[in-house]
Amino acid sequence: MPGRAVGLALGLAFRAAPRVLVSHLAVTLLSAGAPVVAAWLIKDVLDSLAEGAAVREITVPVFLLAVTGAVVTITPQVTGYLRARLTRATSLLVQERLHTSVDTFTGLRRFENPEFIDQLRLAQQAGGLAPFQVVEAVAGITRSTILLIGFIGSLAVIHPFLAVVVALSGIPVLWAEITLSRRRAQTFWAISPTERREIFYATLLSSVEAAKEIRLYGVGRFLRERMLTERRKADALRELLDRKELRIQSALQITSAVLAGVSLIWAVRAASQGAMTVGDVSMLLTAIPAVQSGIAGLAGEIGQAHHSLMMFHHYVAVIESGPDLPAPRHPLPARPLRDVIEIQDVWFRYEEQLPWVLRGASLRIEAGKATALVGINGSGKSTLIKLLCRFYDPSRGRILWDGTDLRDIPPAELRTRIAATFQDPMRYELTALENVGIGQLGALNAPQRCEEAARLAGLHEDITRLPHGYTTLLSRNFWGGDDENETGVQLSGGQWQRMGLARSFLRADADLLILDEPSSGLDAAAEHEIHTRMRTRRAGRTSVLISHRLSAVKDADTIAVLEDGRITELGDHRRLLAHGGTYHRLFTLQLRGYLDRTEGAEPPSLSDHGR
Repeated sequence: MPGRAVGLALGLAFRAAPRVLVSHLAVTLLSAGAPVVAAWLIKDVLDSLAEGAAVREITVPVFLLAVTGAVVTITPQVTGYLRARLTRATSLLVQERLHTSVDTFTGLRRFENPEFIDQLRLAQQAGGLAPFQVVEAVAGITRSTILLIGFIGSLAVIHPFLAVVVALSGIPVLWAEITLSRRRAQTFWAISPTERREIFYATLLSSVEAAKEIRLYGVGRFLRERMLTERRKADALRELLDRKELRIQSALQITSAVLAGVSLIWAVRAASQGAMTVGDVSMLLTAIPAVQSGIAGLAGEIGQAHHSLMMFHHYVAVIESGPDLPAPRHPLPARPLRDVIEIQDVWFRYEEQLPWVLRGASLRIEAGKATALVGINGSGKSTLIKLLCRFYDPSRGRILWDGTDLRDIPPAELRTRIAATFQDPMRYELTALENVGIGQLGALNAPQRCEEAARLAGLHEDITRLPHGYTTLLSRNFWGGDDENETGVQLSGGQWQRMGLARSFLRADADLLILDEPSSGLDAAAEHEIHTRMRTRRAGRTSVLISHRLSAVKDADTIAVLEDGRITELGDHRRLLAHGGTYHRLFTLQLRGYLDRTEGAEPPSLSDHGR
């Protein structure tokens, strides 16, 4: 993995900014050789002066020394500029590839896996910088290696044994840095779940969605303590790492200082005895610190490379994880629905260790007719909808679209045949027009289509009353319009529910219309209006309805009652009432609630009667 990862990181950097990368490496080589050249020039000048050379005889070395000094002075600025350009270009490419890969996950399973979410978060954090850090580490290793070869070679000319001793002193430094880099990466991985929980609590404490309940129930201190507890756990792990680094680095620095002191004493004695020239002493005093610095730099760069590669592993793991749903070996087209969608003995559970959500469910959804799914919370209704959209595949059994198994149809192609309104429509912090157009992006180029969909959902009038109509930003986190002091606006829960309907209405040519609690956030009058509109809209179309309010689904052609993951009753409203089973009991409970409720109260729903 390390060698391949280095190749991937360098390849990304080269594709992002080839000329900048080459320039950066060239400047790195120049900056590595310049100090060695400068040290030899200084030695030559000092030895020449000690031997009584005339000024004109040392003009060339002095001039070259000045040029070398200029190179040493300017290369950090040039390197900084090239580094910044390379960072921006590489980060942009890496983020584009990461999120392109995430977009290929056609199902939901990975997004509900905490371990994968941690890996994705680390990939997002490190992925943008890790490739550049690997490039920097490679450049740093190259620079330090050239520096070490140059100065160790210089020491070998003066005293071979001293050169060997100084070189061998770098081995424990290298070992220490690699050990610490491995520990750093392990610590990052260990604290990732803790940091995610800390972010969760911090988001709650600062979000408008949670502000009402936090203040009403007075739980701000409780959540704050939870957040700080997670921070303390993460800080404790970081403290352990810092202490280990302190012990190791202190021991290494003391060793380096002792070696430098002994070498200096030896050099002074040798010079006093005439065994070394002034230039030799100058070279020695320059080379020993330079070698020690080079060894520390090389060890640091190797440690950084090791750490960056381990973090880069998360990025590579995400982009190479492949599809989360198996691709059909021989894909079949999603043809217009003509006959029936068949759910045949479907079993499903979200994880192997979790209980079954669906237990042998079977159902025929006839084309051109409305089928309703009813049942108490947890009976499997929404899970069945996820399977119809192929967010998951059944654990057992199969679902057929006019005789074709959904697993043989590419998910993206299947979903072009489906329009859906979920019980929790996404609140995009975009303009009102874009929020509607999310349902079919091509409609953004035809605003009248978005307006018609909003009109069908009963939302058009509300949008036109916004400060900027359809161009109003639906957000409190960003400002909208030309005035930087003007914030966006936020819709009510019921208006967002209508927004979800408007998105599904954009897909007028969809073969299957799914309505999962489409009126859960609406009052009684609005609910009646929406259901009247939907009856007209879905007339002659294949539709699947879910609602806890049975009055909203009683006109469906077929009503399926789910209990404990099985379909236990099937028929129309009259037949199920006459049957006297679960549907009759639930409908009677709701009817009694309608008759007994006080004026102005909301009618009860199945969610009021337990799971």
